[in-house]
Amino acid sequence: MARRIRRSIGPLDHRSQAILRAVIEEYVTTATPVGSLALVERYGLGVSSATVRNILAELELGGLLTHPHTSAGRIPTDEGYRWYVESIIDSAPMPDIEQLMIRHQFGQVEFASEHWFRLAASTIASLTRVAGLATPAKPAAAHIRRVDVVSINDRLASLVLVLREGALKQSLVTLDAGVDQATLTAVAAILNDAAAGRTAREVERSIGRIPADHPHAALAQRIGDRIVRMLREYDAEAVEEVFSDGLLNVMGAPEFAQSDKLRRVFSALENRTYLGELVGDVAAAGQVRVFIGHENRAEDMREVALVLAPYGRPGRAVGVVGVLGPTRLAYPQAIGTVRFVSGLLNELVDHLYA
Repeated sequence: MARRIRRSIGPLDHRSQAILRAVIEEYVTTATPVGSLALVERYGLGVSSATVRNILAELELGGLLTHPHTSAGRIPTDEGYRWYVESIIDSAPMPDIEQLMIRHQFGQVEFASEHWFRLAASTIASLTRVAGLATPAKPAAAHIRRVDVVSINDRLASLVLVLREGALKQSLVTLDAGVDQATLTAVAAILNDAAAGRTAREVERSIGRIPADHPHAALAQRIGDRIVRMLREYDAEAVEEVFSDGLLNVMGAPEFAQSDKLRRVFSALENRTYLGELVGDVAAAGQVRVFIGHENRAEDMREVALVLAPYGRPGRAVGVVGVLGPTRLAYPQAIGTVRFVSGLLNELVDHLYA
């Protein structure tokens, strides 16, 4: 088969822009290749079908469109979608009624940060009709807000760390015989004095200063060492967790009729190294980022688009919210929704820190 030749066509004139935009919007809606006749009939381009065909051919030579071998119609390439995204990324507003609805939903969980991420993912999924994603805001070095030690039985206790950034971590601690809840409460008080507001490194130093002659020093030191390990394990994770919703929306897209394609996509997202790099890229940009098809570094992500935005406080705790769907994505709606939800989460994080 002869190799198709591409050439640079330079900046697009207004007519070519209108036709390329029409092809993309029609294909996003119908999922079928778009022909010149359909464009003339539906988009009022004011030119003949022959003129449209010539421009489509030029756009294909420029690498912005392609066509399946079984059809005369065109479909966008990743480069075509990239042109489209760049043309609308700064002008993708969200309707006021949808903004009010989302604010109301988040108002119900304003003081329950553990619910923010599930709500963010489900809200984005319901509005964009693809998959919504959210990761909790995670710091490079977590700070302890509070320590609780609760007796389970006479030989076992639950150690609970409430982190300033909103996460909650738990671990089981074995006890010597005769340690009751009153003793554990006294130990928790010692640990809170030593650990509240501090990072793993600071807690380690502070625990080391507990007087050896304190009646509960040995137990406090042992549980303190466990706290330091828990914090370091948490800090070592690039991403704590990924909340997702709307997977059935993506499964219903014709691009993912083969179920193993979507399974590979989410396997790639479970790779914490890859996801951590992605979060880092988005956080460094400080704004909405769109990754289209082959722009995704992971091989299994080459048939999807990601629209991601950071939220949180750079240097303290950063997470992302976003959309995952086929490259045939309603980009204006996805960008507008993700941008608004990330801004709302910023407000909630500011309130949490305040």
